[in-house]
Amino acid sequence: MFRRREAVPFAFVAEADRFRSNVTPPPPERPSASQVLLRSLVGLTVVAGLAGSLLFGLPALDPGHAPGKAQQSEASRSR
Repeated sequence: MFRRREAVPFAFVAEADRFRSNVTPPPPERPSASQVLLRSLVGLTVVAGLAGSLLFGLPALDPGHAPGKAQQSEASRSR
C-alpha cells in the first residue's frame, strides 16, 4: 500500500515510550454515602444468597440421606 518516504528515527520512537505529560489528571471522585450504602447492600445480598444456597444445598448432597435408600428401607420393612 502507501509507504512513508521519510524514515522515522529510532530515537524518536524510543522517546515516545518515555513521554510524560506535565498535565496531572483530576483526582477521582469520592463516592457519596448513598453509593457506599448501596454497594454494601448489594454485596451483603450476594453473600447472603451464596450462604443460603450452601445452607439448603448441602443436605441434598449428603449421601446418607439419599431418597432411594429411604424408599428401599421402607419397602423391606413391609415384607
